[in-house]
Amino acid sequence: MKNICFYFQIHQPIRLKKYGFFEIGRDHYYYDDYHTEEQIRILSEQSFLPTNKVIGDMIRSSNGKFKCAFSISGVALEQFELYAPEVIDSFRELAKTGSVEFLAETYAHSLSSVYDTDEFELQIKMHADKIESLFGKRPTVFRNAELIYSDEIGEKIFNAGFKTVLIEEAKHVMGWKSPNYIYTHAYLNRLKLLVRNSKLSEDIFLRFSNYSWEDYPLTAEKFIGWIAAAPEKERIFNIWMGYEAFGYQHRPESGIYDFLKAIPYHAMEQQIGFALPSELVKQKEVAGSLTAPYTTSWWGHEKDLAPWTGNDLQNEALSKLYEVGVRVRLSKDRPLLHDWLLLQTNDYFRYMSHKEAFGSNYESPYEAFVNYMNILADFLDRVKSQYPTSIEDEELNALLQTITQQEKEIAAREQELNKLKNKLSKISGK
Repeated sequence: MKNICFYFQIHQPIRLKKYGFFEIGRDHYYYDDYHTEEQIRILSEQSFLPTNKVIGDMIRSSNGKFKCAFSISGVALEQFELYAPEVIDSFRELAKTGSVEFLAETYAHSLSSVYDTDEFELQIKMHADKIESLFGKRPTVFRNAELIYSDEIGEKIFNAGFKTVLIEEAKHVMGWKSPNYIYTHAYLNRLKLLVRNSKLSEDIFLRFSNYSWEDYPLTAEKFIGWIAAAPEKERIFNIWMGYEAFGYQHRPESGIYDFLKAIPYHAMEQQIGFALPSELVKQKEVAGSLTAPYTTSWWGHEKDLAPWTGNDLQNEALSKLYEVGVRVRLSKDRPLLHDWLLLQTNDYFRYMSHKEAFGSNYESPYEAFVNYMNILADFLDRVKSQYPTSIEDEELNALLQTITQQEKEIAAREQELNKLKNKLSKISGK
């Protein structure tokens, strides 16, 4: 039986305020709360809330047969908690249906998988903790920010405890292979790879409202017909996109909701089902392995890191940010640690791109760079005040490892102490 796996990304960066050179050292608050709240409320009202209602109706009307997955960044979750808690509530209602899965990713929707392995691991845990605390279930499937992946990153994900990861259909990785199968990591056979079907995903995400598209208008019947007509051996169709496609990028009057609502009916008519990522890897056989020596993403024609690392401005900002990772992780200063997280959001570096600055509120990549670097200069001064550059990173790293080991030992002893207390209370109770 063929199965469709829908997954939706939900992420919004916190807007940075205009931050001038002369504010460095004087103003340690970097965020434009007004525009951040405005944007998250617009998206919540126009897209997330109405689409969640539609998804809920689809699940109920299909008796739970319609299923989909979500990857919501920690940064987005924080904004919902502050400005639109009703969105969190609506996702909790979806979670109760049992037909929705929440995926793991980096908390800050960051590039840490490329630049800082220790930070990558910490953000994965932080995000999984957040998802579990909000929705009651810990994620078991990993989806990196922007579907960033390589063999090396896959190994890091596997070492973090995940056995399934979502990746992009990049030509230099797939070659002649179809995305409609399950694959494994190049040399870690236990790590399963689910591959996005780029054409079918972008037919909805990018082309649905395009009057000049040769397949316009896209109907649910036509879309499901393409899947039904695929070779019988191709049984997995991973349709993944940004959630703002529904109601915001494609307005309700475009027919996007009518299209979405009709998908289960036409799928079941063609005996096509729906499955969550965690379910697919249990049900389907593996077709082979994929080798990804170079880093891929789901952006642009090249499917690489160019949107974030394609010019000198971006590389300068990224190198300055991540070179202080060891020092920041030693700190117990909560505002500093939170700023460290937020400043890693990868959108800020994409705004410095000459080609891919989608969603930017800056007039030029250079303006985005200057504003970010002014903020980063103030942040680095705060880090330096706690851990002077005269102390070598190796020395700090050794100190961090010692502290971490001590914390583990303390936690283990506290656990033993609690066990002894429980035994004593049982004995005294007798």
